[in-house]
Amino acid sequence: MNFKQSFRMAVKSIKGSKMRAFLTMLGIIIGVGSVIVLVSLMNGLTSDMTSQFESMGTNTLTVMVMGRGGNRSFGVDQMEELVEENPEYLSSFSPTVSASVTAKADTESVSTSVTGVNEMYQEIQSLELSEGRFMSYIDVERRQRVCVIGTYLVQELFGGGSPVGRSIKLNGVNYKVIGVLEETGDSEESSSDDIIYMPYTSAMKLSGTGTVSSYTLAATDRNLAEQAKTLVENALYKTFSDDSAYRVSSMSEMIDTINEMTGSMTMVLVGIAGISLLVGGIGIMNIMLVSVTERTREIGIRKSLGAKRKDIMRQFVIEAATTSSMGGVAGILFGVVVAYAAGVIMDMTVVPSMGAILLAFSVSVGIGMIFGYFPANKAAKLNPIDALRYD
Repeated sequence: MNFKQSFRMAVKSIKGSKMRAFLTMLGIIIGVGSVIVLVSLMNGLTSDMTSQFESMGTNTLTVMVMGRGGNRSFGVDQMEELVEENPEYLSSFSPTVSASVTAKADTESVSTSVTGVNEMYQEIQSLELSEGRFMSYIDVERRQRVCVIGTYLVQELFGGGSPVGRSIKLNGVNYKVIGVLEETGDSEESSSDDIIYMPYTSAMKLSGTGTVSSYTLAATDRNLAEQAKTLVENALYKTFSDDSAYRVSSMSEMIDTINEMTGSMTMVLVGIAGISLLVGGIGIMNIMLVSVTERTREIGIRKSLGAKRKDIMRQFVIEAATTSSMGGVAGILFGVVVAYAAGVIMDMTVVPSMGAILLAFSVSVGIGMIFGYFPANKAAKLNPIDALRYD
């Protein structure tokens, strides 16, 4: 009996007991589907998080200066000098000063955050404006009371109308709106659209901070980000002689860390989902053992007609593999549909992985063959005379 004949007999056997075959496949369907759903959602989550960080610039560095001792300091002038002296590694920089404020326009007010920056920040973070302009060098130098706001604040404070040229009160102080950022966060509270940018010199006064302790720098190229980071760290260490007095982080580092974390989470989730595949394999073995018992006389007849041990074994292994394969295909369809449905419900990006699909299907087939071996071996060892006498 060749492979083709064995396969036809396996299909015929499955068709002869559809409900039992479906229940046998159920564990495989759930296992394969679970793996695909979890991997697709985790890939989508990783993609969304990576895109968010990449939109902030993969070549950017963030510098936090925590400690100062005596007359040791690293201010805006020193940072500007460092950038100008190393044009092959650093292209631009911006001080960043943050503060929480209450923004008010007419009778409407909201709590939001202010970030003080210089005129280079727009290019560093690739910020786009829907109207108006960003801060200029003169605005920073003269400590102008001007600001650029996100679309969430436009809706909350100005009813969606154009705010450019109008005034907004921040902690009771009037500021002129000179620009509106393009929508990037669905204009929701605490999103990237819930933000106000102003000259860092004005933000220092608004927050009551007399110093700048945070900077955003842009490396000339993403591939030079690590060299740029080392350069900045060396300059800071030369000033403070204490590496705990500052912290320098690169966006590419953060992206790599996120990918590593989500990768580990994916492996854990896939391992948990894989238990369903194991359960499905045990289900296949149990059903195949029942099938061997039911078909004992059939096995005896085939052996008496000249079927060899390997023929009997091949027949039952192929039947088990066919059952698990059909379950694997159904699981793939089930997993893809559920993954996209979950993505729509949770408003997430879904990225099905062809590698995960192939792996889950291969594992399902392999489990079918492995767990099908034991019943097949039992059937192959049956004595023809005993098998023919079996009732």
